[in-house]
Amino acid sequence: MTDRPLTLMAVHAHPDDEATGTGGVLARYAAEGIRTVLVTCTDGRCGDGPGGVKPGDPGHDPATVALMRRQELEASCDVLKISDLETLDYADSGMMGWPSNDAPGSFWQTPVEQGAARLAELMRHYRPDVVVTYDENGFYGHPDHIQAHRITMAALEMTALTPKVYWTTMPRSGMQRFGDIMREFHEDMPEPDPAEAAAMAEIGLPDDEITTWVDTTAFSGQKFDALAAHASQGENIFFLKMGKERFGALMGMETFVRVKDVTGAAVPENDLFAGLR
Repeated sequence: MTDRPLTLMAVHAHPDDEATGTGGVLARYAAEGIRTVLVTCTDGRCGDGPGGVKPGDPGHDPATVALMRRQELEASCDVLKISDLETLDYADSGMMGWPSNDAPGSFWQTPVEQGAARLAELMRHYRPDVVVTYDENGFYGHPDHIQAHRITMAALEMTALTPKVYWTTMPRSGMQRFGDIMREFHEDMPEPDPAEAAAMAEIGLPDDEITTWVDTTAFSGQKFDALAAHASQGENIFFLKMGKERFGALMGMETFVRVKDVTGAAVPENDLFAGLR
């Protein structure tokens, strides 16, 4: 027996990713007395600046944006009652194909073994029972999400730890609902071209391939408020436009695929800690 608390570690790419993909589980497990550790890999400098100014436009100061987004991240952590925040502070690489992908010091340019070694030290310190990150495509192809996946899986190999490991995902049955709601709130949104539509159709997994469905409906208000804490990125967070009640109905279930497990817990499961308590 040990007095060490059960621990969840979520490894995310940018400030605000913690709320979008895992805000529900972070809030739920914190309320259950589980230690919640968030590792944010980049500084978010490629996000919108004050007044919505875009990266590369006049008036966009990456250092100012990074500081602002750090403050928003801390506010989000307060809302979600996250126990421990760790920031690796690599430079945000921007979207795939942006010039910032090639910038020295960007997360995308960081050798995987270097980032993994830093993350492995955090894993040895916190000794997580559950680790959550993205799949090999970073869910939708963002370079920093892909890199977060790579360093997480490499870090696990560097340690002697055997946590349950999950990748975030979304059921394909829910993707159509998201598309319909986005068009509802953006009536002028054009229909995607065939190539884009085909790529979107590959996001997420068929429902029967999802191993873990965690009901976080009771914590959807906290998830909404955590997203709202990232006010500078509000233009990109269309979920906030639907209000808390509808948001809760749509975002109350968080889904994952379990990729490493030593507990033998049966799947599908409804608890990341199934087999551990």
